Amino acid sequence: MDEGANQEDRGGPGGTIDRQDEIRTLGFESRAIHAGYGPDPTTGAVIPPIYATSTYKQDGVGGLRGGYEYSRSGNPTRTALEECIAALEGGEHGFAFASGLAAEDTLLRTVCRPGDHVVVPDDAYGGSYRLFARVAAPWGLEHTTAHVANTGSVAAAVVPGRTKVVWVETPTNPMLTVADIPALADVAHDAGALLVVDNTFASPYLQQPLELGADVVVHSTTKYCGGHSDVVGGALVVRDGELAEQLRFHQNAIGGVAGPFDSWLVLRGLRTLALRMERHCDNAEAVVAHLADHPAVSQVIYPGLTDHPGHDVASRQMRRYGGIVSFRVAAGEQKALDVCSATRLWTLAESLGGVESLIEHPGRMTHASVVGTQLEVPADLIRLSVGIETAEDLVADLDRALS
Repeated sequence: MDEGANQEDRGGPGGTIDRQDEIRTLGFESRAIHAGYGPDPTTGAVIPPIYATSTYKQDGVGGLRGGYEYSRSGNPTRTALEECIAALEGGEHGFAFASGLAAEDTLLRTVCRPGDHVVVPDDAYGGSYRLFARVAAPWGLEHTTAHVANTGSVAAAVVPGRTKVVWVETPTNPMLTVADIPALADVAHDAGALLVVDNTFASPYLQQPLELGADVVVHSTTKYCGGHSDVVGGALVVRDGELAEQLRFHQNAIGGVAGPFDSWLVLRGLRTLALRMERHCDNAEAVVAHLADHPAVSQVIYPGLTDHPGHDVASRQMRRYGGIVSFRVAAGEQKALDVCSATRLWTLAESLGGVESLIEHPGRMTHASVVGTQLEVPADLIRLSVGIETAEDLVADLDRALS
């Protein structure tokens, strides 16, 4: 598909910025609104249409309009999302998928082969670990876990000549471990491997892994990018053109692409990402301040706390510290389960990053798949996805549940 087609004249009179390369020079908030799509030149519509089509009329055999032939290979709504998220991450090429795991699987099958090796976090998201341990391992891809906050531990896990990927979440899910992206980029590149950063918890607004040396950024766009708990999706962003061509081939060949309506919903969410993330962070800080002094809480885990082991690194590479808070209760697992069931404003549910506040018990919910492994999380741990409600209401509801 000719990516240049359809990109030059996406606007008209009235001061509209027509070129996407001009838009990439703007600030984050401006890129979030204008990257990927301009007012329709025919109708003037300022919001991209949902191109609910499977195929496209050709002007003669091979005469494609705008490079589109079949919507698994390319769809204008998906293109708008892919260009927008690439612009927000400071990348050159974006790829939208049906889920974050579809994005991860496509990436692994693009850059790895049976017999290769990857390094993964020792507190990775349970779904990612399941992909490595139960899907990729039988295929022949080996993995070693490492504590991503310890650069030496990651370096020691590298298998010379075989490690193709160093996989990092930062902050991790749900222990909020912070990895030093530039330092790990050096480790990966010295080994001839790619550094892949799952940027889901931070979002493009709070952290820019490609600027810090990463080769690939991964997102579950279900979370902060979409932001409204109404869509499931995933994305990859890269700068390297050769890697992009390989990913484009596998995206089409494997076929786990984002549909037009899902793409439209994520694109809508990106337009307000900066505003939402500021409020998520404000509310998270208010919740942390309250939990830190609560007698029923034994530990609060949040990168914004000065006693968090990764606080200094997070301060260097993140704009703010995010909207996810984890904490441990003093009375053990049953108390944690009781708290999760007792809230009224906080919704007991998996996932995160939506406008509403969610509470969950990782050991029984999102991370049940790693029970009995070295990735098992503490049984008394609770994870909060802090929404954008009134902070005082969120604090009061937690206080009542803890009491």
